[in-house]
Amino acid sequence: MDWKDKVILVTGGTGSFGKKFIEIMLNEFHPAKLIVYSRDEQKQHEMRQMGFEHESLRYFIGDIRDLERLRRAFQGVDFVVHAAALKQVPACEYNPMEAVKTNILGSSNVIDAALDANVKRVVALSTDKAVNPINLYGATKLAAEKLFVQSNAYAGGRETRYACVRYGNVVGSRGSVVPVFLRQRKTGKITITDERMTRFWISLEQGVRFVIRCLEEMHGGEVFVPKIPSMKVIDLARAVAPEAEIEIIGIRPGEKLHEVLISEDEARTVIELDDMYVVQPAAAFWFGREWENKGVAISDDFRYVSNTNEHWLGIDDIQEFIAPFENPGEK
Repeated sequence: MDWKDKVILVTGGTGSFGKKFIEIMLNEFHPAKLIVYSRDEQKQHEMRQMGFEHESLRYFIGDIRDLERLRRAFQGVDFVVHAAALKQVPACEYNPMEAVKTNILGSSNVIDAALDANVKRVVALSTDKAVNPINLYGATKLAAEKLFVQSNAYAGGRETRYACVRYGNVVGSRGSVVPVFLRQRKTGKITITDERMTRFWISLEQGVRFVIRCLEEMHGGEVFVPKIPSMKVIDLARAVAPEAEIEIIGIRPGEKLHEVLISEDEARTVIELDDMYVVQPAAAFWFGREWENKGVAISDDFRYVSNTNEHWLGIDDIQEFIAPFENPGEK
């Protein structure tokens, strides 16, 4: 794909993902225009102070809850990456309607505005917590996934197509446990909720590059799932602070022992490729089926779960992942 004539907008563009996406796009793909859409003027100012200034870069203040503002922002846009969300699990539990307004109704606004502005491709970021959700954050992301997949049917003769990318915990992103463990290391004690807990892990750069690839290859209606490693949370604690005491404090409300990226209920529609899975839309056979000849179908009882993953990170591997977030002066 030639990105040089493309106009790309990122909702939630001042977040961890947005900044890395903008950085890679500016340095390697050189699109005609990049638009950062977010509601916080201070974070946009901080991005500028960090050096995110370029002739092709625009900053657009707006909330995804505001449909009219989205319609204005999407004029002339080719691709949208929808990264805006409320994603802190405890905050979503305590403020449930705010999570619904942003993650579900805001996503619906993104879908409508993209259709009205004839945006060609929209990729929405999802999470492993959307699979068999037990907390409100996961439930809102599941609803958002359903909206994006099924909205391909509304496009009619228009070019607009929607897809989702679903992956696990992003190392060092806002809300990641890594900064928490780094702070706790100073006290000599690390707290984890359960020593059996496992998680999928992906770096910020890997996540961004996967989204870019999915933008290039999507047909509409897919949920793309990368093949990524798992790690034990207790190994993460040992990697961050080998000498620290580890205290088990008990699992929190809305927290799972293990995360799921693909459930057995989805397996019948999944196509496996070398480095990813593609979940095709189950309820619609008129779109999203272009992958059937590009990979192989998986067994109906397949589950992609963090504790039964084939690829694991050991303590040395984890230390390589977290090295960019280390402050050498702390140790």
